[in-house]
Amino acid sequence: MARLNLLEETRFEKLPVTVFKNPKEASINVAHRIANIIKDKQKNNLNAVLGLATGATPIAVYAELVRLHKEEGLSFKNVITFNLDEYYPMQPTAAQSYVSFMNEHLFDHIDIDKNNVHIPDGTLKLEEIPAFCLDYERKIGEVGGLDMQILGIGRTGHIGFNEPGSAPNSGTRLVTLDDLTRRDAARDFGGKSFVPTKAITMGIGTIFKAREIVLMAWNRKKSPIIKKAVEGEMSSEVPATYLQLSDNVEFVLDEDAASLLTRFDTPWLVKDCVWTDQLIRKAVIWLANTLNKPILKLTEDDFNNNGMAQLALEKGPVYNINIHIFNKLQHTITGWPGGKPNADDSQRPERAEPAKKRVVIFSPHPDDDVISMGGTFIRLVDQKHDVHVAYQTSGNTAVWDDDALRFVEFNNDFSEKMGMAHPEMKNMYARMRQFMEQKKPNQIDTPEIQTVKGLIRKGEAIAGARYCGLEDDHIHFMALPFYESGKNQKNPVTEADVLLTMELLQKIKPHQVFAAGDFEDPHGTHIVCFNIILEALKRLQKTESWVNDCWLWMYRGAWLEFETHEIEMAVPLSPQEVERKKFAIFKHQSQKDRAVFPGDDAREFWQRAEDRNRETAKAYDNLGLADYEAMEAFVRYKF
Repeated sequence: MARLNLLEETRFEKLPVTVFKNPKEASINVAHRIANIIKDKQKNNLNAVLGLATGATPIAVYAELVRLHKEEGLSFKNVITFNLDEYYPMQPTAAQSYVSFMNEHLFDHIDIDKNNVHIPDGTLKLEEIPAFCLDYERKIGEVGGLDMQILGIGRTGHIGFNEPGSAPNSGTRLVTLDDLTRRDAARDFGGKSFVPTKAITMGIGTIFKAREIVLMAWNRKKSPIIKKAVEGEMSSEVPATYLQLSDNVEFVLDEDAASLLTRFDTPWLVKDCVWTDQLIRKAVIWLANTLNKPILKLTEDDFNNNGMAQLALEKGPVYNINIHIFNKLQHTITGWPGGKPNADDSQRPERAEPAKKRVVIFSPHPDDDVISMGGTFIRLVDQKHDVHVAYQTSGNTAVWDDDALRFVEFNNDFSEKMGMAHPEMKNMYARMRQFMEQKKPNQIDTPEIQTVKGLIRKGEAIAGARYCGLEDDHIHFMALPFYESGKNQKNPVTEADVLLTMELLQKIKPHQVFAAGDFEDPHGTHIVCFNIILEALKRLQKTESWVNDCWLWMYRGAWLEFETHEIEMAVPLSPQEVERKKFAIFKHQSQKDRAVFPGDDAREFWQRAEDRNRETAKAYDNLGLADYEAMEAFVRYKF
């Protein structure tokens, strides 16, 4: 019976999928499966042949394999490896090469014979590549083929570097990279212009020959392409869909990557549900949006014809359900993000008391505060709350080199005009300019350049916070140590990061904490900063009574908004407040016109924020609620 239920639940899925709670659990599982292959082969005096992948996805798998080697004696002497791909052209010693990646994360820490390691050669002449690719295929065949091939998946649906348009029987070859793939790699290379346009990759046909194929994906950013790969029709536009043809494939996902699969996203379409308030809210909003109808106009037929007959039967009549959800959404809307004094707060998202709250807005980068919640920031100050802003990092990696030079040039000219010129300042400027002229892509800036870039962002943040109405003593610059690596790959979080955060919280004793709740990228600054805040609050909770009265509100960054059914506080903004928010963002001039790391979205940050806030308001309007100019959205995190 359980088997039948599972088949019904997964009926939209065209290949096997295993979902783990988080990437760590999933990675350990895959690593132990690889280890078992190695050990089974060792018992029979055979080689284990592994197809390996690069990128962020398999790093934890490799870390567990290294641990198994060092702590449990797993030997790799009988292991032969073939990597999926390599950029072209690419020197093996370059930081971005997959040779460097594999050495750093696996090969330099285990007892593998380096003669058994095979990675496509990014140094070949163009005319040598076809012969190399044929030889790569021949070598895989000579050792008996791949026992297991591990894969990640790109947002284009590529596996290896088999981009859209790849054929299912393709072999190892030189390919041209999709623009989205190059944009995703831009941060590693110091800009998209430095990302190679080509790569050498195993073909889909080569991958298919593996006796076992495991595709791994973590985090919500991968969920749209996972849905296409697992539930979509086979198409050359999404090369990963060809894996539906294999009898030896399994997708290993974390909960976030699997979140858009039908059984998780709209479970009422495939099974009977336990109808919690949150699931009812999600389902009713989904139905209204699917049918393009306001909530209060949904009918019993609408429920019955769209997989929600169980809900109508168990919780109906449907009009009562509609009224309940409509009221729930109505109660999320408030013009008083700090609570409305002397008012009934039983149906409001925030408490009425204390009427004047101490508030800390944590901003991972120096502009997240105004981009993500600038209107609410201004509203809290206008309503006389005791508002503080804490900039967790310097943001010094996101300033253009010529901006840094311009500021130092101004300082030199100003000092000279004021009769305060100093030879060392000119010498420093000369050193900076010489370094920048010879600077390689993604090269770490000198300490003095890092300082200048940090000061640029600090000045902009001060200007933005002052515009929002804060006094200087309520503006805090934390410069958390984990960030100060001078490069995109940050240092691990240490006790110092948590203690600095605890110190600030203990000093202010806030009633409200606002923090960036972007969890799409588990390696991004936002989630690292959020976890530091959370750890600090949990520790303080053990000894400080004020923490029990402190509410933690999450806001979203410049790219995505919370889903409507998730929102617990929606702060409407008037046209004038939208303009005020925009001007606060304008204070961050180094991020205007074109940011160093803009992501996929070509719009400026103020445009993204404005459009996103208007889209949130429109989503409420479409459901039959009041029509506002714009809205900022928040979700409470209960720790």
